[in-house]
Amino acid sequence: MKSSRGVRIIFTLVFLAVSAAAAGAAEFPSKPITLIVPYPAGGATDVVIRPLAEAAGKVLGQPVLVENKGGGGGAVGTGSIVGKEPDGYLLSVVVTSLHRAAHINKLSFDTVADLTPIIRVGGYLYGILVRPDSKIKTLQDLVAAAKARPGELAYMASGIGTGGHIAAEEMASVAGVKFNHLPSKGDQESSAGLLGGHVDFISTTSGWIPLADAGQLKLIATFGEERLKKYPDVPTVKEAGFKVVHNSPIGIVGPKGLPADRVKILHDAFHKALSDPAFLAAMGRYEMPVLYQNSADFAKFWAEAYKEAGVQVESFIKK
Repeated sequence: MKSSRGVRIIFTLVFLAVSAAAAGAAEFPSKPITLIVPYPAGGATDVVIRPLAEAAGKVLGQPVLVENKGGGGGAVGTGSIVGKEPDGYLLSVVVTSLHRAAHINKLSFDTVADLTPIIRVGGYLYGILVRPDSKIKTLQDLVAAAKARPGELAYMASGIGTGGHIAAEEMASVAGVKFNHLPSKGDQESSAGLLGGHVDFISTTSGWIPLADAGQLKLIATFGEERLKKYPDVPTVKEAGFKVVHNSPIGIVGPKGLPADRVKILHDAFHKALSDPAFLAAMGRYEMPVLYQNSADFAKFWAEAYKEAGVQVESFIKK
C-alpha cells in the first residue's frame, strides 16, 4: 500500500516537473528581449536591424528592443552578452569583423565557443566613394594616384578589421598600392570625414547611399559580384580590373548555452520577420541582400568564418 502510494507520488512529481518545463517553454518570451547592435546608431546595420527587430517582436508577442553598443569592431557590443544568463532575453547582432577583432587583439571571450548562433539574416554592400569635386573620378584614377603618392592617400573605414577596411586593403594588395587607413567609429563618421576633406576616399557599408543620392558624395566602385541596378554606371571593383569581391554576413546570436527550444522560437520569429515589408524596404534602400541561414547552417558558417578571418588578418593587417 505504501509502495503504491510512493509510486503515485513519484509519478505526480515527475508530471509536475514536466508540466512546469513545458509551461516555461510555452511562456517564452514573457518579457521584452534586448538585441544589441554593436555599432553606432544611424549606420546601415542599425537602420536595417530596427525594422527586423520590430517585426520579430510582433511574432514573439514581446518587443525586441534595439540597444547600440559600438566599439572594437563589434567586440564591445557582442562581448556584453557573453557570460550572461542564456535565457533568450539578451541577443546580439554579429558580423565577421568580430572574428577579425579576435585575431587582431586578445578578446576576453571566444567568438565561436561563447556564442550561440541563431540565424543569418543578410549582408552588406560595400563601396568606394570620393567627393564630387575630387580629381579622382574612377577606381583606376585612385590606383594611379596611390602609385604616384605611395602611402599618402588616406581613407576611412569603420574600425580596424571591419569589412570596409579588409575590402580596401585587399584591393590595394591586388593593385600593388598602399593606402593610409584612418579608422572611424562608423559609417556616419566616415562620411563626415570625407565631406570635411580629412580623407581622400572612404570604403564602407552603404550608409552613404542618401549622401550619394543627394550628390554630396560620388560612388566610384562597389565590391559586389555585379553592378547595382540603382547605380548602373558604377562598375564593380572586379570589373575595374581588380579581382576583389567582398560582402559580410549579418547574423544574430545569443550567449553560450542558449537552450535549443528557445533558439528555435527566436529563429522562427526572425525568419518570419525577413519577409516584413518595412525590413525589406530598409534593406532595399541600402542595397543590402537578404542572406538567410538557419541555426545549424549559420553555426557551421560562423565557425568556418573564424578561420577565414585569421587568414585575412595575416594577409592584410599584420603584413
